This record gives sequence, C-alpha cells and structure tokens, in this order.
Amino acid sequence: MTASDPQTGRLFAALPVQDAPAMARLHERLVEQAQREGILDVAYRTLDTPVGRLLLAATGQGLVKVAYAVQDHDAVLRQLADSISPRILNAPARLDETSRQIEEYFAGRRTRFDLPLDWRLSKGFRREVLTHLCDIGYGHTESYAQVAAASGSPRAVRAVGTACATNPLPLVVPCHRVVRSDGSVGGYAGGPDAKHTLLTLEAVA
Repeated sequence: MTASDPQTGRLFAALPVQDAPAMARLHERLVEQAQREGILDVAYRTLDTPVGRLLLAATGQGLVKVAYAVQDHDAVLRQLADSISPRILNAPARLDETSRQIEEYFAGRRTRFDLPLDWRLSKGFRREVLTHLCDIGYGHTESYAQVAAASGSPRAVRAVGTACATNPLPLVVPCHRVVRSDGSVGGYAGGPDAKHTLLTLEAVA
C-alpha cells in the first residue's frame, strides 16, 4: 500500500517482519474494507510476463496504467497517486481479468483485448492517436506517418511518436505495432527488446 494512511502504516509496522501470513491477512482485510467503504480509488498488482514484470493499475472505470519495470514501478505509483488519487492499494482481484487476458495473449490464445479502459491519463490528439492504435490488427503494423494520417493530422508524425512514447496502456493499446517507415521498430516504453518480442510473437517482425 502507498503511504496514504498513516494509521494503516502503523498497523503494518506493528507486526513482526517474519509474520508474513499475518501481514497477508491484515492486507486482505484492509483491501476488503477499502472496497466496502468505496475508498479504493486505484488498485494495482504486478504480473510476470515474457517482457518482464508489468505493473497493472485500475480504477473503478477500468484499466488505467500498464508499466514496464524499466519505467520504475515505484515512480509510476507515485505518479498515479499525484494524478488520480493517493488511495492506492495492492489489490490484485480487481485486475484478475486483465491478468488473465494478458496471459492468454502471451500464450497465443488471444489477439485482441476486451477490457474496460480508463483513458484519463491521455488527452487531446494523443488520445485520438491511441484510439486509432486499437484498430491496428494483430499481426499488422503501421508507420508513424500512416497513424498521423489516420488520426487526421498527416504532418503530425513527431506528435504521433510522442503519443506512442507516453501511452499509459502499452501492450493493451498496441503502440508496439507502430514502426518507422523504413521498417525498423523504433522506440518503445518497454525498450527495443520488448517491442521486438511482441512483434515476433505476432509474427510481424
């Protein structure tokens, strides 16, 4: 849990470090109470995948953030606390369906995600770009120039690159399917190896 409730922090500190089962039970009770009282604004969990450990975060509206380990999960949680709400808990249950679909994707059993998304971290033209990315099918790519044209601003190639680089929902909103006009993979929030892994999985690299 993030440091948003000093009293809760003291409850955790009062338990011996070695008493892991008691810590787990206390945490479960805190999650249940927060859910019941409607004060759990952002739930998160981590998930180990072929492209490293992902941080998944969701609000009551839907999945709001996917972050790679190289993006510093602790820093991402602090940013979510600042931009959405400090009432954040490690509450995996809210993200069970997201985790299941991501695991199916990496197992080759899913080619499109069907999840409610909370778009609040992306606005304006960046939001238009990301909305279009969801229409790039599995096994296909588009160049930054093609995405700019499809988003209604053919000259905004650099802005498309920025939208992809700041995509709050990589993997689920497939910015990895946007490549350079010369066919090279280009940049990616998770790093070039992660992007290559995803494109290889989809058999387009």
